[in-house]
Amino acid sequence: MKKLFGIAAVFTMLSCHSKEKQPTTQQITEPVQVEQEKGLETATFAGGCFWCTEAVFLELNGVKTVKSGYIGGKTINPTYREVSTGETGHAEAIQIEFDPKKISFGELMEVFFATHDPTTLNQQGADVGTQYRSEIFYHNNEQKKLAEDYIALLDKENTYGKKVVTVVSPAPKFYEAEDYHQNYYSQNKEQGYCSYVITPKVEKVRKQFKDKLKK
Repeated sequence: MKKLFGIAAVFTMLSCHSKEKQPTTQQITEPVQVEQEKGLETATFAGGCFWCTEAVFLELNGVKTVKSGYIGGKTINPTYREVSTGETGHAEAIQIEFDPKKISFGELMEVFFATHDPTTLNQQGADVGTQYRSEIFYHNNEQKKLAEDYIALLDKENTYGKKVVTVVSPAPKFYEAEDYHQNYYSQNKEQGYCSYVITPKVEKVRKQFKDKLKK
């Protein structure tokens, strides 16, 4: 996490953006249906800059695809520039296609909560704004219950020393981000944000979740 850096100037330099607005979100009560290949399921997580979360989940066995994009706001077909203002209400998020025979939704959540800070409201390290909020967008009632129960357990066990602020919401339409955001880390590993912020997250997953990695 970006807590690795103690100098405010470094935080600012490595931040994607730093504006914060209150989001205006879509009001939906049921998740939008997603087309998916037979035998696969979908999970959608927001946990800060999607460059980080995408790189983490691409490491996992059973994960077929990971798409970076925008979800939970009011603007149709938002651009990165629009979302970065914090005014569209969208979160930067990833949508995962996974094989439940190889990795479960619960295991995906375990990795999700281990690789971002779910206790900071609208912030991940130097990235500040509602677009960096922690949120799980469920696609069915089973995912909803699993997410709510998992968060309740984290709070009961005081895992982080403070309350988890991750929101659990029905998944509205997911808008894929621009092409240059997809698979960003693998194509830009030498870039400062990637080497100082994303690489430690990827290395943590490789160390902590060895049994869940692609061969």
